[in-house]
Amino acid sequence: MLWDFTKEKFDIIIQAGQSNAEGCGVGNVAKAYVPTDKVLHLDADFTISVARERIEENNICSHFGLTFAKKYIEDGKLSDGRRVLIIRSAVGGTGFSDHRWGMIDDLYLRMMELLRTALELNPENRVVAMLWHQGETDAIYNMSEETYYNNLLGLINTVRDVCGSTLPVVCGDFVQDWISKNAEICAPIIAAQRKLVKDIGNAAFVETDGLLSNNQANGFTWDDIHFARGEQYILGERYYEAFIEAEKK
Repeated sequence: MLWDFTKEKFDIIIQAGQSNAEGCGVGNVAKAYVPTDKVLHLDADFTISVARERIEENNICSHFGLTFAKKYIEDGKLSDGRRVLIIRSAVGGTGFSDHRWGMIDDLYLRMMELLRTALELNPENRVVAMLWHQGETDAIYNMSEETYYNNLLGLINTVRDVCGSTLPVVCGDFVQDWISKNAEICAPIIAAQRKLVKDIGNAAFVETDGLLSNNQANGFTWDDIHFARGEQYILGERYYEAFIEAEKK
């Protein structure tokens, strides 16, 4: 029997940005994420399914939205009769510099269409958080702090125009392994995000100290830019803690 999603009431989480939001964390974990029909994905092809870690070649890949949603439910944020819907709008290797996230660009436009689709499914659906992890591409292109700030501010403002001016927004730092080798180009992007969350209200920034890259955790000498799978689990918990902080501001 087909699932009629117009009958469901969703707490919607927007997960946007590039590869660390898309989820490239691999490796073994002590306790794997267990899928539940309380947490669903709205994917880029506009299909809805139970949220799961994805399989890529021989690896299980995870993203921080899963443990964010898990904590959201465990903390009693999800009312009876409702489910969590994660809008999966992140795409690896993308930024403002390469014309993917600007307000006339494809990924921004698709994210907004996914958002409208989710809200139109049921009048009782509501957006509870926007989780943004992005900026490595713009660092590589040497985008200035001011330019990045203005681009991200414009994006967030248009999302809040749809979802409400107090929508909690959470941004996060890069993998420290990658920062340690690229500190000069990372600094303007991270500074812009730190300033932005202070300026806009109902926002917070996630620190990533102690979280390992795929390189560090799994010996992948070619991948120092992505959080490992177990670190993605922890990152999701940190995003949730920052979300609680953002709600209070």
